[in-house]
Amino acid sequence: MDEARMVLRRLRRIEVLEREHAPARWLLAEVHALIEEAEAWVSAEAAGTDLAATALVRCRSALAGGEASATGRAATMS
Repeated sequence: MDEARMVLRRLRRIEVLEREHAPARWLLAEVHALIEEAEAWVSAEAAGTDLAATALVRCRSALAGGEASATGRAATMS
């Protein structure tokens, strides 16, 4: 249950940062932390977290793809 609260707290923090137009790197750091906390939640409460587990797989994949794209863009700029 604490893990779920941590996930909700992190989501609220991300919403605040978005409203305040925080730098992308701050949001990305929060998203990375959110994924770690969500993984802990899914591990702690396996029952009823199938959708969350599926979403985590998609999030990890999207982050990996985004980071690869950013690395490729940085390499072409130098």
